[in-house]
Amino acid sequence: MRVLVVEDARSLADVLVEGLRDQGMAVDAAHDGLEAAAKLDLNAYDVVVLDRDLPGIHGDTLCKMIAERHDRVMVLMLTAAGSPGDRVSGLSLGADDYLAKPFHFPELVLRIRSLARRQPAARARVLRAAGIELDPLRRTVARDGRPLDLSVKEFGVLEALLRAGPAFLSAEDLLEQVWDEHADPFTNTVAVTIGRLRRKLGDPPVIVTKPGVGYRVIDEPSPGD
Repeated sequence: MRVLVVEDARSLADVLVEGLRDQGMAVDAAHDGLEAAAKLDLNAYDVVVLDRDLPGIHGDTLCKMIAERHDRVMVLMLTAAGSPGDRVSGLSLGADDYLAKPFHFPELVLRIRSLARRQPAARARVLRAAGIELDPLRRTVARDGRPLDLSVKEFGVLEALLRAGPAFLSAEDLLEQVWDEHADPFTNTVAVTIGRLRRKLGDPPVIVTKPGVGYRVIDEPSPGD
């Protein structure tokens, strides 16, 4: 899951980015509306956590711009304006959810994951293939009933592959979805993470590699894999 945090208070933005990354999300930050609009044009996000009172482009204007995009991104307004009237006006601008400051961080995480599941392209909550069952909300994964202890990035890579299946994802796709905009496109971190993930998933192997194309999870090996 890839998230854009739009917050002009840099200390709060840093806390949010670090906390959400610890939850396995790929997170970028923007500190004004203009920077956020530019990043939305460059990257594909699942959820935008949007402060309302922003410099550059006001959060209300940015929310309306996002709501009108063809590649719909879910918006969670995160703002100090928390009266019922503020909530109604925020939702009327196109926000999908509204959370007032101060907030409880675990609630923010749950709301972001809930919004990601509500995306038009989102699939069932529990992802299944090749005996694997992955629950993004509970952060659990098992194969053939055997619980697996995955790192944050291993979990993110497996979730991305399961969501994309049966299509391939390139290393660049995985860097974009599981890491963030600061990831080095020339790094071998994807291959290393895939290697660790394969070992933890065990036999028979279910992640296949197609040189020059990428990776995918298969239910049954075929002659071309």
